Amino acid sequence: MTKLPHISGRECIRALERAGFYERRIKGDHVFMQRDNPYAAAVVPLHKEVKPGTLRSIIRQAGLTVDEFVELL
Repeated sequence: MTKLPHISGRECIRALERAGFYERRIKGDHVFMQRDNPYAAAVVPLHKEVKPGTLRSIIRQAGLTVDEFVELL
């Protein structure tokens, strides 16, 4: 099992964009990311560092594994 990286919200958004996601909307310091085919949605906080539990939840919502996500970074 790959260890979760320490990344910012912006880095997380860039990785999700490489996986086919786009910014659906922004509210405060949270960005709603969406992919149409296959459908998946994730909410990413724009923090300097995303906490490990939050990052794991984002990866799960995106329908990716930790290894797939790390490759997108």
